Amino acid sequence: MKYKFLLFAAISCTLYACSGNQKPVDLTANEDAKSTTNKSELGTITEKGLSTSIRLPGQLKPFNEVNLFPRVNGFVKKMYVDRGSIVRKGQLLVTLEAPEMQSQLQAANSRYLQAQETAVASQEKYQRLKQAAQEPGSVSPLDLDNALAKTKADAAIAGSERSNVASVRTMIGYLNIYAPFDGMIIQRNVSPGALVAPGKATDQPMLILQDIRRLRLEVNIPEDYVDKVNLSRPVQFTFNAMPGQQHTAKISRSANALGTMRQEAIEVDVMNISGKLKPGMYAEVQIPMLSGAKSLLVPNSAIVRSTEREYVVAVRSGKAALVDVKEGLTSHDSTEVFGNLKANEQIMLHASDDIKEGDAVK
Repeated sequence: MKYKFLLFAAISCTLYACSGNQKPVDLTANEDAKSTTNKSELGTITEKGLSTSIRLPGQLKPFNEVNLFPRVNGFVKKMYVDRGSIVRKGQLLVTLEAPEMQSQLQAANSRYLQAQETAVASQEKYQRLKQAAQEPGSVSPLDLDNALAKTKADAAIAGSERSNVASVRTMIGYLNIYAPFDGMIIQRNVSPGALVAPGKATDQPMLILQDIRRLRLEVNIPEDYVDKVNLSRPVQFTFNAMPGQQHTAKISRSANALGTMRQEAIEVDVMNISGKLKPGMYAEVQIPMLSGAKSLLVPNSAIVRSTEREYVVAVRSGKAALVDVKEGLTSHDSTEVFGNLKANEQIMLHASDDIKEGDAVK
């Protein structure tokens, strides 16, 4: 029994000594090392040829559109069209009435007739004086010159009154409103008896006329692609309201200038003989790109996005350089970028906003 007690005591002392010499293991070291490795994982910027086309949204617009306002004040006497009416160029759309214009025309005619009679009388008087002047001393040269001057003045007044009559007739002609081109009435805002007047672009028009036989498919090209669009090749497009029906046409015109959204508008003329297409319809348009155009691609995880900017962290001379970029085409693993970058340049694959400009990168 004594020997068993001694053996147990010896074993206990040995275990105590071993446990006292053992140091605790720092488990966070591996995690920190792993985290540092992830942050410093590097990749390279690749340069590849662009896709042969780019898909952009487009919208149909009428080839011609006009807001019809009256040219003179008047009351709507009769409407010959309504919303949805198909009209031809020169067709009468609205008749206005303005009784005071008839009075103006009568007054203008009266003044013209009076001026004409005065001009004729002056001309006859001058002719008589001219004949009498053939007898020496019967008519003074001054009287003859005065008669000639009065004849010319009265003729000028008669011409002025004649022009005034024509002007009033033209104003009366404005009471009839005609279609300036073939198209469809898409909006009617007045009824017979309404008082109408010439308006500004911000006022409500009487009628809105659109030419829908041919439509404009407008597509806005982002600034980064304006110099890469192939204007000579046809585009393909599909309307959202008509899935599965693909159309092909050529680019008809381009703005050759950037708008407020830093985009260039191009237009594709689309024939609408069947009338199924409507202005305002949206389409997906496949725009052909110039062959041989190159783009810089980075992995999707390399782009750092914040509310203020988008950038990648390039590694230059062992230090972090934050380079602002614009995004282009995106695939499942890479994104096209535009910025102060070069092909084969090293970048951080898993960058974050914790990295600052000039930080050392291992």
